[in-house]
Amino acid sequence: MKNKWKLGFLILLGINLLIAIILISLVTAPINEKEPVKTNTSSEDYVSFHVRSNKYDLNRLINHYLKEEAADSPIEYKVLLGDEVELYGALPFFSEKLKLKLTFEPSAQKNGDLILKQKSMSVGKLHLPISYVLNFIRENYKLPKGVEIRPNDHLVYIHMQQLKQKSDLKIKVDKFNLKKDDIAFTILVPVK
Repeated sequence: MKNKWKLGFLILLGINLLIAIILISLVTAPINEKEPVKTNTSSEDYVSFHVRSNKYDLNRLINHYLKEEAADSPIEYKVLLGDEVELYGALPFFSEKLKLKLTFEPSAQKNGDLILKQKSMSVGKLHLPISYVLNFIRENYKLPKGVEIRPNDHLVYIHMQQLKQKSDLKIKVDKFNLKKDDIAFTILVPVK
């Protein structure tokens, strides 16, 4: 009788160790990151228009765009522009929804792209490693084409000219200073 319990305990211990090893190896496995795709737009093929905006209008536009692009995503999320870029989401966790908040510091690049550098992050009251959460978002959220999450660099790279627009429009970010509400874009309209 004693040997059956001992054998059962050892089998259960072995199964638990195997599960723990598998989980640890999955969590610590490296992530394959893509190199940014370079997009060249000839000035002869496009006419440019310079547009200034504010946080309120841009909030409305971004969330409308996200609603259309991520309509079939099981995870709800929205973006709010304040003094920084804030991403709010809800992650399904069994029968509950965990609240997610990420804050980013935006910076416009010379090529017209936008970089969102991770500032802070919380899932409920739990603080998880930033790279883990960014990787989770990259794997589980349906992001628009042109939005690249780089967990190891703690940033989101937005290839503005790759974002899907009606009529083949291209957008370049000229200024993105949220604290001064100074936001400027160049809209490139195809003429060929």
